[in-house]
Amino acid sequence: MWLTGRLTPDHKTIADFRKDNGPAIRKVCARFVALCRELGLLTNASVAIDGSKFKAVNTRDKNFTRAKMERRLAQIEESVARYLSQLDTADLQEPSEALAVRTGHLKEKLAKLASESQRLKAIEKEMLASPNQQISLTDPDSRSMATSGRGSGVVGYNVQVAVDTQHHLIVAHEVTNSGSDRSQLANIASQAKDVLGAEHLDAVADRGYFNSPEILACEQANITVTLPKPMTSGAKADGRFGKQDFVYLPTEDVYRCPAGEKLTYRFTNEENGRTLRHYWTTACPTCPLKSQCTPALFRRVNRWEHEHVLEAVQQRLDENPQAMRQRRVTAEHPFATLKMRMGATHFLMKRLPKVATEMALHVLAYNLTRVMNIFGVRPLLAAMRA
Repeated sequence: MWLTGRLTPDHKTIADFRKDNGPAIRKVCARFVALCRELGLLTNASVAIDGSKFKAVNTRDKNFTRAKMERRLAQIEESVARYLSQLDTADLQEPSEALAVRTGHLKEKLAKLASESQRLKAIEKEMLASPNQQISLTDPDSRSMATSGRGSGVVGYNVQVAVDTQHHLIVAHEVTNSGSDRSQLANIASQAKDVLGAEHLDAVADRGYFNSPEILACEQANITVTLPKPMTSGAKADGRFGKQDFVYLPTEDVYRCPAGEKLTYRFTNEENGRTLRHYWTTACPTCPLKSQCTPALFRRVNRWEHEHVLEAVQQRLDENPQAMRQRRVTAEHPFATLKMRMGATHFLMKRLPKVATEMALHVLAYNLTRVMNIFGVRPLLAAMRA
């Protein structure tokens, strides 16, 4: 309670409340989504999936990666060499009071650099022993992550959300310290499917989630995903034909190339845990389009054993080109709202479990606001009391 403008000893601050009630807060967040289902606000089993980087309580200066550590130590070595050179020059000059003062300053700087080098090498040893060779000093669970801006990044967490495409409610979310979205698709989509109690879920995501095993896992879980494939073809970048220019003919189990030749099956092997079938034709050396196709003797095309799943994804995208626009307007707006409310510093808590609790509070507040705008305050209060 409040007393004469001061907090009494038994007062529980908001920070204490978050710290002491993490599991309960996360359950309340999940229970409110269940209430939204009961109110008929989540009747469509359709979600947009996205991830966004949120700042942690850890400045970039207190986060170290192998590359950053190498740069810092190199900078120290350069400074030491410069100061030693200046001392050598001073030794050749006539002694004077001003020279003695300057020499003293240089020796102090060298001592500080030696101390900083020793400190950094101790951190480096700990950093190299960590699983991903990265260390954050203030919040050990936070990680350095690249953001969409060129050359930019943030030390923080990657928050995943699945947003209902009808009312833009966040039906599932998760805080991770993985900087990439590539391994997140099946997990967050499955969570959304479970929360919605749906037998089948439609999910749309951006190209950052394209990962063959993740897409297959969704297919096996009765989750239909739509997302574009990243344009990573080296051939396309060089102005040559890409794999998408070769048409697979399932009845013949061959690929038809742009010149009309058929690439036949040759052998099967495993690469990175994936079973691949390899195809090529002996007509390449005399083909008039060879310069537009491959600098090698033969153009080879491989096919994953579950390639038909990826082809179905591409077909859905071709048939619904507006899917990416729907994803953007559905999933990016909640992130913008959350970050605006959280302020420039984003998270205030440290360590992943506490950060997850903090995020659950923000998601709950966001969903509450959305439902009040959609359903009305009084009907919502009545439903919550029931």
